[in-house]
Amino acid sequence: MCRWLAYSGRSVPLEAVLFQPEHSLIDQSLNSRLGHTTTNGDGFGVGWYGRHSELPFRYRCLHPAWSDTNLRETARAVRAPLFVAHVRAATGTPTQETNCHPFRFGRWLFVHNGLIRDYPVVRRELMMAVAPHLFRWIEGSTDSEIMFFLALTFGLERDPRGALERMAGLIEEVGRRNGVECPLNMTVCVTDGKQVVAVRYSSESASRSLFHSTSFRQLRALYPDDPRIIAAGDDAFLVLSEPLIDVQGVWEEIPEATVLVARAGQIDRQRFVPRMPEAAA
Repeated sequence: MCRWLAYSGRSVPLEAVLFQPEHSLIDQSLNSRLGHTTTNGDGFGVGWYGRHSELPFRYRCLHPAWSDTNLRETARAVRAPLFVAHVRAATGTPTQETNCHPFRFGRWLFVHNGLIRDYPVVRRELMMAVAPHLFRWIEGSTDSEIMFFLALTFGLERDPRGALERMAGLIEEVGRRNGVECPLNMTVCVTDGKQVVAVRYSSESASRSLFHSTSFRQLRALYPDDPRIIAAGDDAFLVLSEPLIDVQGVWEEIPEATVLVARAGQIDRQRFVPRMPEAAA
């Protein structure tokens, strides 16, 4: 499917996460070890928050991440305290820039790995559930972007966890009503530059892989001279589809049907339970 990651901590160069680790996201784009597909070459995107802008910046491209020299230059030049990145393996929608993650609305960025099964069957009904004032901002044709705009419709800016649960609940209800047995498989991440919200969930209880870092203090003890770890700080945090390095105890797998919220060095993990939006119910 796809691979993605989100980082928060002190400002670091994007290349410290995207390129330099042994099993970096760029390596995963060509050689994913835990993904549904080995190669994720149908485009990529990076979104980050800077000190001088309220809105996130974004760089997306429909070419494979491993061969894009502009991405390497950008990742070397840009430093950010919070960023998300995504490499895409398309699941039935075109390879085009508007279908590359992250998707953006206001301060919010969204990335997704997985799919809405039989999306052409349920697409019209799901699109009609998007709030009219948001509909004009949909640019592409992916199920992922519709998921984002459904979450915005259901109150993402006020209650991220609740909005994502209502988004998932609607997709499952519409899917099953149209004969789709297991409508939704997802690991998703949304952020507004202050918090990182990640979810691992699937209708069949067999979601794609998702991990988070346990402690950068432990990493600093293991690698006391690594400038990247020192620069990130003890409260740095990563949530990602696959571990970047093979070191015991550094990564923890996020359980099935779980929502994780990371903010200001604190991590809160709760059960994720899809539910129908009140108006739709």
